[in-house]
Amino acid sequence: MSSLRSFVKKEPVLTLASLCALASCFLVPPDAAYLGYIDFRTLSLLYALMLVVSGLRGAGVFAHLAHLVCARAKSTRAMGALLVALSFFSSMLITNDVALLTFVPFAVVLLGMTGRKSDLITIVVLQTVAANLGSMLTPVGNPQNLYLYSYYHLTAGDFFRITAPVWALSLLFSLALCLLLPNEPLDPFLGEEPGLDRRALAVHLALFAVCLLAVFRVIDWPLMLAAVVLALLVFDRALLLRGADFMLLLTFVAFFVFSGNLARLDAVSRLLRAALNGREYLTALLASQVVSNVPAALLLSGFTDNARALILGVDVGGLGTPIASLASLISLKLYSRTGGARTGRYLTVFTLVNLALLLLLSAAALLL
Repeated sequence: MSSLRSFVKKEPVLTLASLCALASCFLVPPDAAYLGYIDFRTLSLLYALMLVVSGLRGAGVFAHLAHLVCARAKSTRAMGALLVALSFFSSMLITNDVALLTFVPFAVVLLGMTGRKSDLITIVVLQTVAANLGSMLTPVGNPQNLYLYSYYHLTAGDFFRITAPVWALSLLFSLALCLLLPNEPLDPFLGEEPGLDRRALAVHLALFAVCLLAVFRVIDWPLMLAAVVLALLVFDRALLLRGADFMLLLTFVAFFVFSGNLARLDAVSRLLRAALNGREYLTALLASQVVSNVPAALLLSGFTDNARALILGVDVGGLGTPIASLASLISLKLYSRTGGARTGRYLTVFTLVNLALLLLLSAAALLL
């Protein structure tokens, strides 16, 4: 029982998804149609991208990049702005959660070394906002984008036309918020420059290019998956198991089953379509606050054809509550583990910044 409680506490979204899927199976008994629920293309792309990004991280590329950038900072404000920019731009390619897992710990170490721990809360909050907003630009920036890009059969041009205007505003707002940081002189000593495993870097950059070709439908996803798996079997077979978040993949499967069963219940399907009609953006945004934006995208996509409103709703909806984006929970967890953490203060700053941006970007998304 204690193990079960521990699992539920560690994986609340997977637990909720599994319970919803199980309950729906009583309404729609399992049959051959269940296989049609699963978007194997999205799962394969997500799995491959997680492996490749994990490999790049292991090669030292992100620590190396952070060291190079932050060594040039001459003030606390400049340091914060560089850390925020790293989170914003890297999230477009390595996903928002990986960006935060990489650069938030770096910020913790860096501010401790420079005696600026008093600014840690503000910088980590701004990094979190930046990663959630920067990731909206590309299909590979976050799991919900990857799924919705595939589900609606969008072209790259279609997708960028939806996300680019709000993304550009997000960049301006994220950098403007760095003005909240003190402009005090800083002379950081970062130690030796982290090394790079150039062989691993070359392998994983090549595999990342293969993944992008599959994302943009230049090559078929089974070919991409085979190439990634075979390459890792040769160069780093341990990464096949430790490099991916299998709980996230299982969460996707559970929500695929749940939403697929709901779509087969005529009364429920009609109700959800009516509720979404003309309110897709607001519904997606509000649903994200409660169940987070990835499950919201999976659940709502089957009941609306308004791809633009749904994509913007779940991407901007990553702002707001700490559970609106799973990446935000990563930052909260990382900060709470630091010495002298003031979690209450962190949540206050997080909420104020997120709600302000949520209102500003929602107005922009509805007007653009």
